Amino acid sequence: MNTRVTLCGIPLDNPVMAASGTFGFGQEFAKLYDLNLLGSFSMKGTTLLPRDGNPPPRIAECPAGMLNAVGLQNPGVHGLIADELPKLAKVFHKPVMANISGFSVDEYVQITELLAPEPQIGWLEINISCPNVHGGGMAFGTDPKAAAHVTRAVRRVTKKPVIIKLSPNVTDIADVAKACEAEGADGLSLINTLLGMRLNLKTRKPVLPFVTGGLSGPSVFPVALRMVWQVYEAVKVPLVGIGGIRTAHDVLEMMLAGATAVQVGSENLINPYACPGIIADLPQAMETYGINNLTDIIGGAH
Repeated sequence: MNTRVTLCGIPLDNPVMAASGTFGFGQEFAKLYDLNLLGSFSMKGTTLLPRDGNPPPRIAECPAGMLNAVGLQNPGVHGLIADELPKLAKVFHKPVMANISGFSVDEYVQITELLAPEPQIGWLEINISCPNVHGGGMAFGTDPKAAAHVTRAVRRVTKKPVIIKLSPNVTDIADVAKACEAEGADGLSLINTLLGMRLNLKTRKPVLPFVTGGLSGPSVFPVALRMVWQVYEAVKVPLVGIGGIRTAHDVLEMMLAGATAVQVGSENLINPYACPGIIADLPQAMETYGINNLTDIIGGAH
């Protein structure tokens, strides 16, 4: 069984990647298994300056999922370059995906210019869709013109593959996708979390101090699948499917809808061995459905 795929010109041994925000910079998981089993992973969202993130509590449980309002806690781009990338190079020997979050177009550009020369970074995943931080992140992802502006600006300063991570909190995600493609995006990641909230019945206040958080987990899989399907119909660039993926069968379903690769998110927080387990199960799932080569099924349900 051939599990290899190619994402924006970079080959992957398999299509399974860990999603940004659920895998840190890989060090915690490297203590549990060989990270090189993965196709790749998307590093923790990185901003220009270090961020402490939102005050706790940052997590609220809900049926078939969870809400998070971490608030992009990270060491900043200079900390990533000076500390995290050298440590990662010792345990991961494949191209890694950088996840970039900015509060202005200039910030996206500055971070891209700093990270693009780093040899281990294969793709630049531009997060225009984080719903957890005040300052424009959500606005960029929900307005096709703003999304196009960010894409155009980042595209000008790097030759590495630029993958725009889209927000599901829109009326028509295909419009945003087409705007990004038109300005030079090499690929699209979708979806980021859906906006939600929980209330504490005892205090009669929101569980999260930030009030709202990003909903992820199995409950969002049908929404993510639908959006991948819609965007595949609207653009020609490769897609990375994200949202509620837990099994090898979920991977096949997402690829049939149009994804070239997938990212596993919340399941990493429940089961730290989720990604290698899915990868190990892929050949049997492929055999079950008569699939010899994963690239043959990308968009195969259309």
